[in-house]
Amino acid sequence: MKFVLDTSIFVNPEIRKDFGDSPTEAMKGFLKYAEKLFGKVEFYMPPGIYREVMHFVGEDELLPEVELYIIKKPPNVHDIKIPAFVVYELIDDIRRRIDKGLRVAEKAVRESVIETDNVDKIIQKLRRNYRKALREGIVDSKEDFELILLAKELDATIVSADVGILTWAQKMGIKWIDAPAFKDVLEGLVEKLGGKNL
Repeated sequence: MKFVLDTSIFVNPEIRKDFGDSPTEAMKGFLKYAEKLFGKVEFYMPPGIYREVMHFVGEDELLPEVELYIIKKPPNVHDIKIPAFVVYELIDDIRRRIDKGLRVAEKAVRESVIETDNVDKIIQKLRRNYRKALREGIVDSKEDFELILLAKELDATIVSADVGILTWAQKMGIKWIDAPAFKDVLEGLVEKLGGKNL
């Protein structure tokens, strides 16, 4: 059994709380499960995701366990084939998002004409709504794309709380687990595969 892990498991406060209060504590909590499942379950991270996670945690507090239990592997980007429908869907999605972003900007301009004394507030609202219109539910970074490609290559299960990653995993036929359920999955695996309970 193979899992490809996303940054959100350890840095998103709503998700990591099941493992620990801080990113470092969340990683320590996860590594206890990884130790119990060693040799039975493999945990992967593409290098970009690994670097992101290490930016948030106290690496010195996690060594050598993090090196023992998390396999860093880039996807084989030269040999992985992506179906044409995925590219069509991506292009269509990007076009819809650009149109949405334009409508958000137009609305902000109309509001600024009416409320000339609240320009800073309108700009903040524009940025928030624009970011939501263009980035929510899409794979918007090279690291996210590497995560999906690696899971496809390994026939592994993605673990993430990122809606864009999970949406595209579904479109590409990749197994996935929504990050809030991950701790329960790990506890079930420890029980089922003969590790002792934590």
